[in-house]
Amino acid sequence: MREISLDRLRTLVAIADRGSFAEAAQALHLAPPTVSLHIAELESRIGAPLLSRKRGHVRPSPIGEVLLERARRLLSDVESALDDVERQVQGLAGRVRLGASTGAIAHLLPQALSRLRQHHPDIDVQIAVLTSHDTLNRLAQGTLDVGLVALPQPAVAGLVIRPWRRDPVMAFIPADWPCPARVTAAWLAARPLILNDASTRLSRLTNEWFASAGHHPAPRIELNYNDAIKSLVAAGYGAALLPHEASTPEPDTRIVMRPLRPALWRELGVAHRTGDIERSTQHVLDALWDLRAR
Repeated sequence: MREISLDRLRTLVAIADRGSFAEAAQALHLAPPTVSLHIAELESRIGAPLLSRKRGHVRPSPIGEVLLERARRLLSDVESALDDVERQVQGLAGRVRLGASTGAIAHLLPQALSRLRQHHPDIDVQIAVLTSHDTLNRLAQGTLDVGLVALPQPAVAGLVIRPWRRDPVMAFIPADWPCPARVTAAWLAARPLILNDASTRLSRLTNEWFASAGHHPAPRIELNYNDAIKSLVAAGYGAALLPHEASTPEPDTRIVMRPLRPALWRELGVAHRTGDIERSTQHVLDALWDLRAR
């Protein structure tokens, strides 16, 4: 079965709007024989006349009216789709798929999204809560556009992974616990602990920090949601090791923060695919890089 060309439908609409083959040809910048050929092809495909001529004026037939209604709707949808795509090509709109851990989503990512919205309100960022490993896998598969990942990471073919932020890991301690100005692994290991679960890079980082001092503490509970961990610390359930971003509000007054001895750092990177980057994705990357210095 032969398909109906959009150009033929456009010709039919132009004739119906102007009531004349000649005026339609002029509006479409086509030769009059071409306009006649378009209608002849449509009528051959439909198997019925689509236009009738009365007193020098061209009008659609009943069957032509049915096709015209659908043609106008179809052509409008096509124009709307092309406009949407053009806006995305220009970076004025678009959809960007981003993967990140709950730690980055809680405070860092909202700041970048707020800045993005000020300058590019029609870019839709779709966020997936993922581990760094899953984020890199989905970037490589093409189902994500941008990822925030813990560093270091091994090189992945087809991906760019660049350092983004380096924030100190601090001890979060119930305020009614006597504690030193700088907290050591030995001091913390002797107390109840609330730590990130073993699937996270932060868990491996803190375990290595304890192990370097010869300690292997067993936490009271493991979670993968930093705000929930802080709530438990505020309730006096235990102490925690969490990164602290400079732009993050101070914790609950029932919590005190202390630096670690030796110092420990949480490093994050921004990952994306190599090659050409769509403008909407580049705008998201720019908003993230702006946050890097804060």
